[in-house]
Amino acid sequence: MKAIILFGHGARDIRWREPFDRLVTLWRDQYVDVPVEVAFLEMMQPSLEEAVSSLADSGATQITVMPVFFGQGGHLRNDFPVLLNVCRKKFPQIALSATPAVGEDKTVLQAIIDFGARAL
Repeated sequence: MKAIILFGHGARDIRWREPFDRLVTLWRDQYVDVPVEVAFLEMMQPSLEEAVSSLADSGATQITVMPVFFGQGGHLRNDFPVLLNVCRKKFPQIALSATPAVGEDKTVLQAIIDFGARAL
């Protein structure tokens, strides 16, 4: 079974998480057969490892981690690969892959431009 993790930075203010929860709701409405979890690098739960564990427990065998970051900063170049490799070692039965940061996708960038244009 395929599954996806929406991976974010995390923040001290719990309200920062709200867009991630809305993404989960949208995902579940549109892709009912593909489980989704959120995970955070720091300051919030669940961690990447906890999210992988939850999806593995529900039967996932292929998990794609989608970094919901604007770009490939130090966290995604340095910290994220370490966390992903820890999960690969802990869950060898799971095929773990990752997408680039969402902000590097041309469609996402165009959506931001369109949002700005609507604001004019």
